[in-house]
Amino acid sequence: MEKQSTNGKTKKGTGGYSNITIKKETATRFRSYSKKFNSSHSEVLDGMIQYFKENNLDPFGEGTKIIVDSIKKLERQMMKKFDRLIAIIKNMEKTSIRPTYEMMLILYEAYVKDGRRPKQEPIQIQEERMDFLEPRNTVPKTEHDRMLQEFNEYKKRCNKILNNVEKVEPIMGKPYLKINMGIGDFESLIYQLK
Repeated sequence: MEKQSTNGKTKKGTGGYSNITIKKETATRFRSYSKKFNSSHSEVLDGMIQYFKENNLDPFGEGTKIIVDSIKKLERQMMKKFDRLIAIIKNMEKTSIRPTYEMMLILYEAYVKDGRRPKQEPIQIQEERMDFLEPRNTVPKTEHDRMLQEFNEYKKRCNKILNNVEKVEPIMGKPYLKINMGIGDFESLIYQLK
């Protein structure tokens, strides 16, 4: 912000303007440059000055030297970090990867020199058993008879349902099956199946 003198007092940022004489080409370049920021010319110029001050930049040659020096400094720091990483990887190779490789190589060479191959277990074929005809889990005769009776009843109900099934072929659509059964019989069947 500019300082403006009024009545012998200095005020900061009062919004007054001052004229600066610059070349016409420079003014045109500055106007087109400041349009990019959607700010007034004063704000853009003030921002540029602030940027130069904060970064210790000299617009007449020393500024680029400072930037190049800082880039070189960063590059040197990165190279030191890369050197550290390479040293860590070489150390890992020396202390853990290489010895493990050497041990595996020694074991492999010893195995090849020994000439022994792992023994393969002969495959044992189970003999055919004939005792499957003998009852293992026996149930009492009464239990067996009751289960047989329930099975026969179930079979009769299934046959009764299958006898009530008829094929329906509509004029349009796919054919389907229809069961002729009363609602009470259907509910009874659901109850029995639960």
